[in-house]
Amino acid sequence: MDTELMLKVYPFFLQAAGLTIVLSVLTALLGLVCGALGAAARLSRFVILRFLGAAYVSVFRGTPALIQLFILYFGGPQIGIQLDAFQAGVIGLGVNAGAYMAETIRGAIIAVDRGQTEAARTLGLSRWQAMARVVLPQAARLMVRPLGVNLNMLIKATALVAAISVVELTYTAQRYIGSTYKPFEMFLLAGVLYMAIIYVTGRGVAWLDRRVRIH
Repeated sequence: MDTELMLKVYPFFLQAAGLTIVLSVLTALLGLVCGALGAAARLSRFVILRFLGAAYVSVFRGTPALIQLFILYFGGPQIGIQLDAFQAGVIGLGVNAGAYMAETIRGAIIAVDRGQTEAARTLGLSRWQAMARVVLPQAARLMVRPLGVNLNMLIKATALVAAISVVELTYTAQRYIGSTYKPFEMFLLAGVLYMAIIYVTGRGVAWLDRRVRIH
């Protein structure tokens, strides 16, 4: 194993890891927004909203994220959507992640005893007040860990944007393999940095889970 080469290219991989982190954060935020909207639609009293929510989840969970990225980045210009590679990566992965987060959020809300909502309504709270003040605080304790799992999957899924030339960890590894012919060292270095990011993220999710459960 060529450790000297790995030390030489390490700064460039560290820079790419920074882009991977930024991509993960932006994608996770968009995924949470899409997930919350998707969950709200699926729990709505209106049939059309439930249908749209179910369609969103089914389409984006039922097709490969890579195909969705290709449609957005390469096919978008045909219908007037002009995005650079980074924007397409954030939007494509964010909307895809949102479909999984929607089910996580919906599942946590459904897991709260329905009697809690009925009791809140009896006390004079509206449906949305009962949801905001009674159901969601309890559901939050149930959704932190599953959302953490979604986030870990999302971080690893950022490797897909290498296919549309976003210079993150996987693309950087591929680029240096082309010039060094050292695939083992390059992918090993990328893998170690992915593991470091996921480890720190996991610790953060564990801390947040403890805080939510305490309060």
